[in-house]
Amino acid sequence: MVIEIKLAYCGDDCSKCPRYVATLSGDVEKLKESAILMEKAGWAREINDLDGLKCLGCQDIESCEYGVKECCIERKIDNCGQCLNYPCALINEAFEITKGYAKNFVNMLLKEEYDIFHEAFFLKKENLDNEYQNHKK
Repeated sequence: MVIEIKLAYCGDDCSKCPRYVATLSGDVEKLKESAILMEKAGWAREINDLDGLKCLGCQDIESCEYGVKECCIERKIDNCGQCLNYPCALINEAFEITKGYAKNFVNMLLKEEYDIFHEAFFLKKENLDNEYQNHKK
């Protein structure tokens, strides 16, 4: 199954997120594995609640940890990289929080586990910078 690139409002790469990929493919075992990984990282999920584990991206969540979902919806854009005010204080704060996660996870996870988080969640600034450059054209 080929999953096309999908950026979250904050620049996370959903197409690299194990929960998102497992949800789209319907792979229950991969969904459980991703829940175990998220739990190990401190991003706990109820492993026995398969419906609660599924993720179809930001549109699925009620509110955003960084507050950018609401801003993007208000501005009618798909992600912060499409905003005329990019980068703003709100997304810069998200980048700082993400740097903290990355710093903590490097010592908490195995290299291959860290790499999953790095690809899916820790490149949000680079992803949005690219989106901003492409959107300006």
